[in-house]
Amino acid sequence: MHIPDNYLSPVTCAVMTAAMVPVWAFAIKKVKKELPKAKLPQLGIGAALTFLMMMYNVPLPGGTTGHAVGGTLIAILMGPSAACVSVSVALLLQALLFGDGGILSFGANCFNMAFVLPFVGYYLYKFIRERAKSRLGESIGAAAGAYFGIVAASLCAAAEFGIQPILFRDAAGQPLYCPYPLSVSIPAMVIPHLLVAGPVEVLFTALILAFVKKVSPDLAEPLPGKKTRGIWGLLLALICAAPLGLLASGTAWGEWGMDEITALAGYTPGGMADGFRFTALLPDYSVSGMPEVLGYILSAVLGTAVLVIVFKLISGRKKSTAQN
Repeated sequence: MHIPDNYLSPVTCAVMTAAMVPVWAFAIKKVKKELPKAKLPQLGIGAALTFLMMMYNVPLPGGTTGHAVGGTLIAILMGPSAACVSVSVALLLQALLFGDGGILSFGANCFNMAFVLPFVGYYLYKFIRERAKSRLGESIGAAAGAYFGIVAASLCAAAEFGIQPILFRDAAGQPLYCPYPLSVSIPAMVIPHLLVAGPVEVLFTALILAFVKKVSPDLAEPLPGKKTRGIWGLLLALICAAPLGLLASGTAWGEWGMDEITALAGYTPGGMADGFRFTALLPDYSVSGMPEVLGYILSAVLGTAVLVIVFKLISGRKKSTAQN
């Protein structure tokens, strides 16, 4: 679901980024209001969780791959605005450091995975939980929110892909960017998420939510002793098992390289051939000269560390500012 650069037109990317600006402003304002400064580092834990979950690729129908996101999970634990901030920062790190998702398409990816997914997931969870006030009702709400949140996000991504050949064509009438219309992009994206990626999102959400509620009932509450160590133990376990994501062969739909899109479409769309280029430091979570598995683990460690440190630094800066 990470849309690379040049699959969407610059106009589309600009519109999607502009749409996210008020969302980010609202989310940051909400987090500042509702989350004490001492608890801001917990956003780093949330970002690390979603970052690691997205490394677990699973095979999807049609020979492509997909992954969980964890947006609804973070929203349930910390609120949808906190989830929006955490997932956005994780997506930014993925784009800049690992080349997972584009730079220009960052706004579109955030719209789908940091806005639509956690907000749809959380409010569906809240709707069910308030009407079925029991542990079972809460579990059903979390499952439904996780499932329909990621399906809604995939539908948005499919729509963004599918409108490209309608709106942007060259003089010969060929699509300049993603060449697949809505009639192709929607079933190609949504059906695999309905059948596989959605259930995987539910599974991750259910297991991690149960674990976190056991070791730390409120992730936004820094707790001492074993309860805090339990969260770090969870992150460590996800890091160590991250290479399982390498077992899924194939490329996610809409994330093909230039040679792959040329082979699939039969030509290279002009806007994609002449588009923006950015080389990440560790493309595809790999380290030059290092075995693939070790490179993947190192990427997981690096990504987790950066996210935790970033939010820790933000927290420290806010404390210092408040004291001054």
